[in-house]
Amino acid sequence: PFKEIYNTVGFKETEAKVYLSSPITVKILEVERFTSVQDRFNLTTQRSMKHGEFTWLVKRKEKHFIDLHRELRTYKTFMKIPLPRRYLSASCAYSQFIFYLHCALQSSFFCLYFHCMFLDLNTQPPNKTLFYFSLCSHTVKRNIPLRSEMEFIDVSQLSFIHDLGPKGLKYMTIKNFYLKYCLCVCVCSWLVVKDSFLLYMKMDSGAISFVMLFDKEFGIKMDSKDTDTKHGVRVDSLSRSLVLKCNSYRHARWWGQSIEGFVQKNGSAFLKDHRFGSFARVEVNIPAKWYVNGKTYMEDVANALEEAKEEIFITDWWLSPEIFLKRPVVEGNRWRLDCILKRKAQQGVRIFVMLYKEVELALGINSGYSKRTLLRLHPNIKVMRHPDHVSSAVYLWAHHEKIIVIDQSVAFVGGIDLAYGRWDDREHRLTDVGSVTRQETINKETSSPKQRSNETRSKTASDPVQNEPAGVRELHGNTRFWHGKDYCNFVHKDWIQLDKPFDDFIDRHKTPRMPWHDIASVVHGKAARDVARHFIQRWNFTKPKYRSLSYPYLLPKSHTTAGEQRYQVPNCIPTKVQILRSASDWSAGIKYHEESIHNAYVHVIKNSQHFIYIENQFFISCADNKYVFNQIGDAIAERIIRAYRAGKTYRVYVVTPLLPGFEGDINTGGGSAIQAVMHFNYRTMNRGDHSIISQLKKEMGDNWINYISIAGLRTHTDLEGKLVTELIYVHSKMLIADDNTVVIGSANINDRSMLGKRDSEVAVIVEDSEMVDSVMDGEPYKAGKYALQLRLECFKTILGTYTDPTIDVSDPISDHFYKEVWMSTSARNASIYQRVFRCLPSSDVRNIMELEGYLAKAGLDKEDPARAQEELKKIRGFLVQFPLQFLSEQNLLPPIGSKEAMVPMEVWT
Repeated sequence: PFKEIYNTVGFKETEAKVYLSSPITVKILEVERFTSVQDRFNLTTQRSMKHGEFTWLVKRKEKHFIDLHRELRTYKTFMKIPLPRRYLSASCAYSQFIFYLHCALQSSFFCLYFHCMFLDLNTQPPNKTLFYFSLCSHTVKRNIPLRSEMEFIDVSQLSFIHDLGPKGLKYMTIKNFYLKYCLCVCVCSWLVVKDSFLLYMKMDSGAISFVMLFDKEFGIKMDSKDTDTKHGVRVDSLSRSLVLKCNSYRHARWWGQSIEGFVQKNGSAFLKDHRFGSFARVEVNIPAKWYVNGKTYMEDVANALEEAKEEIFITDWWLSPEIFLKRPVVEGNRWRLDCILKRKAQQGVRIFVMLYKEVELALGINSGYSKRTLLRLHPNIKVMRHPDHVSSAVYLWAHHEKIIVIDQSVAFVGGIDLAYGRWDDREHRLTDVGSVTRQETINKETSSPKQRSNETRSKTASDPVQNEPAGVRELHGNTRFWHGKDYCNFVHKDWIQLDKPFDDFIDRHKTPRMPWHDIASVVHGKAARDVARHFIQRWNFTKPKYRSLSYPYLLPKSHTTAGEQRYQVPNCIPTKVQILRSASDWSAGIKYHEESIHNAYVHVIKNSQHFIYIENQFFISCADNKYVFNQIGDAIAERIIRAYRAGKTYRVYVVTPLLPGFEGDINTGGGSAIQAVMHFNYRTMNRGDHSIISQLKKEMGDNWINYISIAGLRTHTDLEGKLVTELIYVHSKMLIADDNTVVIGSANINDRSMLGKRDSEVAVIVEDSEMVDSVMDGEPYKAGKYALQLRLECFKTILGTYTDPTIDVSDPISDHFYKEVWMSTSARNASIYQRVFRCLPSSDVRNIMELEGYLAKAGLDKEDPARAQEELKKIRGFLVQFPLQFLSEQNLLPPIGSKEAMVPMEVWT
């Protein structure tokens, strides 16, 4: 089983497990004679070996047979086992020889006899000769495994693990370490080569001490000028170069050619520069599923975690151990994240978590608390934080990806951290002041009065242990969904005291929460293997900081076994998937950065035929090659201009937060951090010569409004008898094109996420392979099932189709939908909210001087609550026009002297 990679021991230990239960067969393929060799052991044979599903080649000289025979005789003497004696004749180069070989079975209670024949190589072709291992009738307890056997037949403890793919190659290396007083210590290691990586394994402890993943920079060099040694082999990758010293030219050539041949044959997919410059290739027939908002996402994550058998990988920008993945909380702590992880760790699952190590003065996510909390749960849980700001000098950039991988077979990728405030559903509630109770129903006819008095009771969400599935009993009262720090409004007040997770930090009776709108996905099979490979690369890059052997190096599973799916998330759709990322030297240890997410965005936009729909937390683009460099905004403008010149219908929908997600009072201008991000958002939208709308106006005047719409989300409710409103924070990172292509991930539309050298990100591009009937601009259209269903869910949620079924969202580019549904709804909703609440941001406020006068005028919520209620009944969905003229006459860059002005400009872009 794959979990044995975490149980390797020293090669002399009795617990060392190497072989399968099946016999080993050997076939001689080739015999070489070196007449120039002066020693008498000049006969070399090449043999093909087979053990279960594994086959491999071994090349040995006659002296190796002699050495092995000597080792076995010594071992025989030690064990006092009667063995048949044969004498080896080596009178000429074509000698006849017999040798006797013991091999350890996994149980180590049996021996294997290597039955041999006299072999006359002059008369019998080598490839016609077969050797067989068969079980000996003796049942003898072995004290130590013979290293000489494993070296002779070229095997190690990792050779026959099914999920690691083909057996690969093995080579013993010796490193000399010189200590004080000229004392030389020799350390022996196995070099193990598999289909997509190689590793060093220490022979004394069995610990894996180094892993190199193969990539597009993989290469083998054997010249002395490349290896800086007389005889050697250099193996190159994006992460480092490795030099193997050999004892002869032939030895170096053999190993170099063997490694290159094996990797080219079995791992060629990893050696190419794939589409968009990605480290991963396009995979077909991948079961995939999308998620709109955190409710269904976290439920599927919880169910998938429960199915984990071997490994769980988690990396988040922020992780809150105490969040509940299934809500309402009616089963005690069963579905609390830390409880799930502890339960799986107790079952033997290895759990590896990587957290972004924040600059504490700038961010209050307290990753140190999250790490300590998780480490206390169980020894099988390992947590790393990165980067180490002092040693790496990385202060400005963050690990921003959100990944959960189960058994390297199921991978969740998207924008949803397992953190406070992220859980939400399509209702986007503003209030949560209730509590949940459940009433058990007991059969009164069959239960005794004592039983009824003990069992018929009201249970609250604070009950410590309840293992029944949700929905078994009837719920009573008002449900509480967000507990403690999970009830948040971070523009009103940022998180504090995260070490007290169940204490409220804002008054939920006075302040509405800020709803959270987000998108995520799950993929399986080979695509999940690629996500796991990215995690493993990051983990192994960070591993040297954690020197303890309890923090192991991780190994990627082979793509050859990716189809053996033990668990699949329900309701998936077969698709074509490619994993994308932003990665560089500081984040993943690779010498050339990767910006495949950026390349994919630009490609999809330029090649879209009918429309693109974008939801993103930021909208910072339009390159000036001075402050902003990503080209997404320019690609949007160019595509619209191309459609305008061709006279074709083309639509661009952009949904982004009405305000940036920083603490600040917008009634006084919002603070320098909010304004700095607003400056670059508006610079992309409509301010300055580089903005999208400015580029369009130069080409088509005011006709730009027929091609692009920028909007936000807002909602309202009654809180303790008072009407309140709040923006819905759009945290999505999604692009849909033509109802057949989708990009979902953690990457924002800004330079931090897109350029590759800054924040680390992961995304998936999903292209439909299953088509369904749809409509596009009034004409029949074959849309992709995955992309269409996702777009319809987004449109139905934000346009209010679930409360008003008369709203038709099937045709995304028709004039009726674009003008009478999308534009009309966003304008009407924005106008109503402004009349009722006088809310900000608003295009009526163009500078700070106008702000006070705008707020001085009361809205209908205060002047005429009854009329306000009637107005609010006209609201449909959550969509509102983006206030493009808000503070348009104000310089929004941080003022000189402020702490925000001391930060480099690229922090905001």
